[in-house]
Amino acid sequence: MKSEQLTILVGGGGKTGRRVASRLAARGMPFRSASRSSALPFDWEQEQTWAPALHGATSLYLTYYPDLAVPGASEQIRRLSRLAVECGVRHIVLLAGRGEPQVWASERAVRESGASFTILRCAWFNQNFSESFLLEPVLEGNVAFPAGDLREPFLDVEDVADVAVAALTDPRHLGQIYDLTGPRLLSFAEAVLEIARASQRNVRYTSISNAAYAEALTTQLPAEQVSLLSELFAMLLDGHNALLTDGVERALGRKPRDFADYARDAALSGAWQNGKTAPA
Repeated sequence: MKSEQLTILVGGGGKTGRRVASRLAARGMPFRSASRSSALPFDWEQEQTWAPALHGATSLYLTYYPDLAVPGASEQIRRLSRLAVECGVRHIVLLAGRGEPQVWASERAVRESGASFTILRCAWFNQNFSESFLLEPVLEGNVAFPAGDLREPFLDVEDVADVAVAALTDPRHLGQIYDLTGPRLLSFAEAVLEIARASQRNVRYTSISNAAYAEALTTQLPAEQVSLLSELFAMLLDGHNALLTDGVERALGRKPRDFADYARDAALSGAWQNGKTAPA
């Protein structure tokens, strides 16, 4: 996978995709991004857009929207992966979830596609508090969420992007499955306290039931999305992910970024003064 032989397709323009793209651009790597709003559009629900987006690519950073856990995701991943190989893609880096049995079929589809692969199994993103669905609760001063007092190995998206770029450009990552976490376990209450300190905002965490959270979501999302999120969070927030791994260090040779560093940098960037949400 020499750099001069690579044409990297970066799927999606969300939290990880745009960071991967900016890193590739900084290194002068040949790449292009594909999303519903890109010059060469890609839409999971418009299969006729897949082949034109894949044309000429030899490596693919593959993310799925809205989530690999949704019904039907693995079949779309399977079709896309096979088409990618037919179009000349030789290596696929898949962004996957950690501790989610629902995503294993998608992982298997990539492994069986005929391309080499690297799979990134990611813990809960720090940036969910500043670039995604927990941003508005932070701005409102009350993060009401059904996480109880469980501890989560919060992961920085900057680390995910670094690992993804390494996997796209360095052959030593071929065939690797990286279980990615941050360096320490934090409860959601502790994470919100870090945010409050860094941002100098009055923000608190309120533990609520999964049913109460689902009810709150009904005013914002369609019923099927509420049902999906309710089931997903009930599974993810049961404590089984409350352990640390060395995935970031194995991939990059350094420790992962700490949540306190994320909170400081996000506050300095003005994330909790105004911000926009983005998919993965």
